[in-house]
Amino acid sequence: MARTLSRSNTIGRSTVAVSPLGVGGGPFGNLFSKVEDRDVDAVIQNAAAAGVAFFDTSPFYGFGLSERRMGDALRNLPRDSFALSTKVGRLLYPLAGGISQRAPSAFYDSPMPFDFVFDYSYDGIMRSYEASLHRLGLGRIDILLIHDLSRDMHSADEYARHFKIAMESGLKALSELRSSGDIKAIGLGVNTVEPCLESLQYGDMDVFLLASRYTLLEQSNTDVLFDECVKRDISIIAGAPFNSGILVTGSRVATTYDHAPATGTVLERVAALEEICRSHGIALPAAALQFPLRHKAVAAVLPGLRNGKELSSALSWFGAEIPEAFWDDLATNFPTGIS
Repeated sequence: MARTLSRSNTIGRSTVAVSPLGVGGGPFGNLFSKVEDRDVDAVIQNAAAAGVAFFDTSPFYGFGLSERRMGDALRNLPRDSFALSTKVGRLLYPLAGGISQRAPSAFYDSPMPFDFVFDYSYDGIMRSYEASLHRLGLGRIDILLIHDLSRDMHSADEYARHFKIAMESGLKALSELRSSGDIKAIGLGVNTVEPCLESLQYGDMDVFLLASRYTLLEQSNTDVLFDECVKRDISIIAGAPFNSGILVTGSRVATTYDHAPATGTVLERVAALEEICRSHGIALPAAALQFPLRHKAVAAVLPGLRNGKELSSALSWFGAEIPEAFWDDLATNFPTGIS
């Protein structure tokens, strides 16, 4: 069955409608290499013209650069023609001396001259939300996500402290913004399953943006979370469906898995996926882009796209015809998880 952008999915019990294919704004912050302003504008304008109606960004991406660029491009579109999500949990502050020397800045080629502090408190989230509106230059943000509140981003002690602050203080800010109608949906944007499950004890979430953990390559530890999301009518946005590159390039060239060189078990699993795809005449990235949407909890899949060529490829893969026999073969012969 071929997928189409003509339909939309509702986020949880909110009124936010998203296209099943969205555009992630990480590359717009010059993730690992520079992206030109004209490429950002072309991706967004051409994606919107093709029917894409969901865009995601964050203050962290390029230390404000992604939000500025995305806002500049989206401002030319009718505001009700798209849904927009951004994130909270970091506050940016200017650096008089130039680019941050903090290790995460190595992710971004020529970020803006800011650094950040983590702040998941009520006041921190309110400040972050207002700052994002100014950087975007837009009057509304639809979905606000608590960003990187996970053990892969903090030490054990820091995580426990940040999580307590977020759930006891920051969540109140999100709930107030949603109740007032300033935003329409709230949730977490993280790379691991555990904080999503933990957060269900504290608040009424609408959505989890889960990056790299529900992909064609792996679905480790997602069953319990996804079952809870279906029961509670919480949506999943599947971010990074290509596991940062390997599900596009395949196993035969030097590539990355979750932003690090792919080795060992990962390469073996990708080679096995390639063989199943080859036997059905399916392109690996087409299967990767369509796979997450087969789960009823998943409302959208969110790849990062750097230029018009990558957008064209994504649109082609998204619309490719994939027979049910392929998915049956995959379910029978390819185990989930990466050990």
